[in-house]
Amino acid sequence: MDLVIPLDSDRPSRAEIRLGALRRNFARARALAGGALVMAVVKADAYGHGLLRCAREFRDAGADYLGVALVEEGAYLRENGIGLPILVLGPLALSQAERFIRHGLDITLPSLEKAKAVSDAAMALGRKARVQLKFDTGMGRIGAQWDRDPLGFFLAVQALPGLDIIGLFSHFSSADEDEAYSGEQERRFKEVLALIGPRCAEPLIAHMANSAALAARPSSRFGMVRPGLMLYGYEPTPFAHTGVEPVMRLVSRVAYFKILDEGARISYGGRYRLRQASRIATVPLGYADGYPRGLSGLGRAMVRGKSYPIAGAICMDQLMLDLGPEGEAYNGDDVLFFGPGRDGRPESGIALQELCDALGTIPYELLCRVSARVPRIYVDE
Repeated sequence: MDLVIPLDSDRPSRAEIRLGALRRNFARARALAGGALVMAVVKADAYGHGLLRCAREFRDAGADYLGVALVEEGAYLRENGIGLPILVLGPLALSQAERFIRHGLDITLPSLEKAKAVSDAAMALGRKARVQLKFDTGMGRIGAQWDRDPLGFFLAVQALPGLDIIGLFSHFSSADEDEAYSGEQERRFKEVLALIGPRCAEPLIAHMANSAALAARPSSRFGMVRPGLMLYGYEPTPFAHTGVEPVMRLVSRVAYFKILDEGARISYGGRYRLRQASRIATVPLGYADGYPRGLSGLGRAMVRGKSYPIAGAICMDQLMLDLGPEGEAYNGDDVLFFGPGRDGRPESGIALQELCDALGTIPYELLCRVSARVPRIYVDE
């Protein structure tokens, strides 16, 4: 799951994962959580950082839970020795119920129909299914509607055989930007908890806070928090100052170097023309590696501590840098595309947010786009 290309690959392009930064970020999330449990969210291959290695790091750092999106992710972790409770946050396909139960994964239940199917599967296996009830308080995605008899939904699920209800949860839609709406969502979830709580024989885990809410809404921490983005080093809201550090550095090496004359065309379409004789470096990284083609003419990279523009269209497997008439780069030199500098300081590297701003997107997307053919190299600082 972590890699298609083995870790011992000597491919020039790689994603360096700074384990020290990962651990420090988890410690910051733990401190913000106060006494609440911490679910480390490792879905989407740990936001591109490597599912299994990150899960092991969070387990060893003291995570109470792991969150994934797919049953396949949870099963992979179980098959590789991860014993922590794991909640599959994504929707259940009824055909997968047996696999959830066999691996002891917590199932997200948004409806009575799915609860009945899981109950049937559990009874057929002669095992208990771990389930958590999801309530939609304003995201408009999966979840039982918070204002459509949530107690009736809970009691109906509670009455089904073979189910062990572990928790109740919801999800903020705009905790990073809309304080008023987030407050309304939190109020709705508290109303659900007030209805259900007295009918529980044992306390259930209530959780709602993602990274943004963990940083900005202490009242939403409940019994557990679910940090995701902040674990990988990005502030979940422009107003947060948690001190997290970027974990990933996307790096390659110069593979070819030449000097071209004024007027020479670079890359597909020939739209990039040199205004003067320039040194051109070719780097074996392209959009198939997850570096977006949309950064053609917008992106830059750093070689030997200096920044150079990408020349022409980014190709599937390669791109070119315009070093100008005096830029210095040679075959084998490291090229940084985003992440902190080699010294770990963000100011000596290239901020991922710079790429996001150019493309009109968010860090989540660009981290997840770094493809499986880019080896993840784990650096223990």
